[in-house]
Amino acid sequence: MQLRRSRTLVLYWDDGEFTAQDYLTRAAFAVDAPAVELLARFDEWTDPEKVVSAYADEDYDPDSVREAISVLVENGLLREEGADPADETLTRAWADWGTAAQFLHFASRDAEFAVEPAERERVAAEVTRDPAPAPFSSRPGAPRLYLPRAHPPLDAGFSEVLLGRRTHREFAPGPVDLPTLSAVLHYTFAPMHFIDAGRYGTLMLKTSPAGGARHELEAYVAVLDVEDVAPGVYHYRAENHSLELVAEGFDAETAERLTYRQGFGRAAFLCLLTAVFARSMYKYRDPRTYRIMTLNAGHLGQTFVLTCTALGLGPFQTAAFADTEVDALLGVDGVAEGCVYVLGAGRPAEPAGRSGALPRGLDRAGLAPPPEGT
Repeated sequence: MQLRRSRTLVLYWDDGEFTAQDYLTRAAFAVDAPAVELLARFDEWTDPEKVVSAYADEDYDPDSVREAISVLVENGLLREEGADPADETLTRAWADWGTAAQFLHFASRDAEFAVEPAERERVAAEVTRDPAPAPFSSRPGAPRLYLPRAHPPLDAGFSEVLLGRRTHREFAPGPVDLPTLSAVLHYTFAPMHFIDAGRYGTLMLKTSPAGGARHELEAYVAVLDVEDVAPGVYHYRAENHSLELVAEGFDAETAERLTYRQGFGRAAFLCLLTAVFARSMYKYRDPRTYRIMTLNAGHLGQTFVLTCTALGLGPFQTAAFADTEVDALLGVDGVAEGCVYVLGAGRPAEPAGRSGALPRGLDRAGLAPPPEGT
């Protein structure tokens, strides 16, 4: 029999204990330094008796080494040759994304959710022992611009908007007017309704879903070219539909640098989405909640780009941004609150819609549209 260390192990300190977790099986065990050293000897398929002999040469008792090896096998930290090779299959298939992505994805699978009413009540009672984080963020004392409440109509047909949505990187010169920016922010980020959620207090409903209606995402607007708004970085205060000044001045070079030169410096404005992590953690205390938070960002992103399309703007969205620099620009620490997504829009260089690009793309791919009349 030969053994090797599981390929899906990570080791970390947890509440003062050094812990080995197999993120494939989600089993975690406290380990000490001798156990880690023993695991290190099984990097490849190895005859355990060779390891026992090596330890014997170092004056260790062979039976105690065999017992330690047996415990590691029993807990899945060492794998037997011929057993399920799922760990090796996983690390090979996910090699390009590395250990961090593997750990995030697989360690957050199969979360347990309360199903029975009694269990839900127990969880709710435990969660609500502490006060909930504030549902809105603000910048006390910051200069504030109240946005217009009269918005341009969203009267474009639904299918027209869906088919017209494109990611834009080319923009026409000229500003976006303030009522249009106001409409984008209102329909994407403002609360539409409030509900009484019992123990969980008053919760807001927006045009996009959010897990548990926690709505942990905040919007900051980096203005480049909007009528009646000075270039700068603003926090969108959804509570009263206003912009709070965070930093004066924002230019195309800064926008390009922060988004890795994708052409967004020619847009009229960027929306930098941050997560106030405690709002989600308050109710959901499982790693899977991180997935939910990123899904929520995607929901808002889609609402944003569709709203922009309906208003005749050319929207974009990107996950390629300089996290640390963006957080510094917004004045957030990246720990309690940090940027997770960047959106934006401007006047499109050419109208959105179905163009000849799609058939040409099909032709280049070796495909062709069906003949007319079929």
